[in-house]
Amino acid sequence: MFALGELITAMVTPFNKELQVDLDAAHTLMDYLISNGSEGILLSGTTGESPTLTDQEKLSLFRYAVKNFGNRAKIIAGTGTNDTGHAVVLSQEAEKMGVDALLLVVPYYNKPSQTGLYKHFETIAGAVKIPVILYNVPSRTSCNLDAKTCIQLAEIDNIVGVKEASSQFGQISLIVRNTPEDFLVYSGNDGDTLPILSIGGYGVISVASHIAGKQIQEMIRCFKEGRSQEAADIHGTLMDLFEAIFITTNPIPIKTALNLMDIKVGEVRLPLCEMEKDTLAKFKNTLKKYHLIQ
Repeated sequence: MFALGELITAMVTPFNKELQVDLDAAHTLMDYLISNGSEGILLSGTTGESPTLTDQEKLSLFRYAVKNFGNRAKIIAGTGTNDTGHAVVLSQEAEKMGVDALLLVVPYYNKPSQTGLYKHFETIAGAVKIPVILYNVPSRTSCNLDAKTCIQLAEIDNIVGVKEASSQFGQISLIVRNTPEDFLVYSGNDGDTLPILSIGGYGVISVASHIAGKQIQEMIRCFKEGRSQEAADIHGTLMDLFEAIFITTNPIPIKTALNLMDIKVGEVRLPLCEMEKDTLAKFKNTLKKYHLIQ
C-alpha cells in the first residue's frame, strides 16, 4: 500500500491583503496542520480555491511545500481540470516539483460520459509516474464517477485511491469491495468519515482538520484499534462542527474560522465573498461551543 496518510488536510490557500498567494502564511499554516495531526497536505483542491488560482500560483505552492515540508508530510497536488490536455501539462509540472501524489477531480461543467471519464483519467495517469487519487464530488461537478468506472480505473497501476464525496454509500461500498486491498478509499466529507471507515474506507481528505485535526486523528485511530464506541463518541461530538464549516460555500467558513482563531489566511477571492452577518453570528456561536474562539 502506498502510504499517503489516513488524515490529509485539503488546505486553504492563504492570501495577503491584495489577495495574492501568501507563502509566509502558507508556511505557518502547514506547520500548524502537521503539528496537529495532518499526515498529508493537499494543495489547490476545492478548499484551496483552485478555480481562481493560476497555474503559476499552484506550482509555486507545490514547490514551496515540497521544499519546506516534504520531509514531514506527504504533499499532494490538485492538478485536475475539465480540460484533459491542460491537466496533463499541470500534472507533469507538479511531478517535476517533487510532489508525492496528484488529486484529479472529475471534470466539471462539460459532463462527460463514463467512457469519457475513464479516458480522461487514464490519459493523465499515463502521462506521469507518481500516484494519482481520483476525486468524485458530484455536488461541485454535476457529474458522478460511477462505481464501475472507478473500479476499472483502479486497475491502472498508479491510480492508487479515490476521494469520495458523493455520500452514496452503496456506490462507495461497491468500490471498497471490488478494488484491490491496497486501493485507498478516502472520505471527501468530514461527516462521512466514520461511516466510510466502517465499510472499509481508509481515511479522510478533510476540511475540518484545519481546526480539529487531533480529534479526527484520534477518531480514526480509535476505530482502527477496535474502539468503535469511542470513535462514535468523537464523531458525535464533532458533528455540529462538521456541519458548521459548510454553513455556506467552502472554503468561506473554514477561512473565517482560521482568521478568527488568529491563524491569518486572508479573504476568499471573488466570486466567493464573506459570510452574511446572520450566518456569521451563527457560525461564531458554534466556534465558541467548541472553545475555538472566545
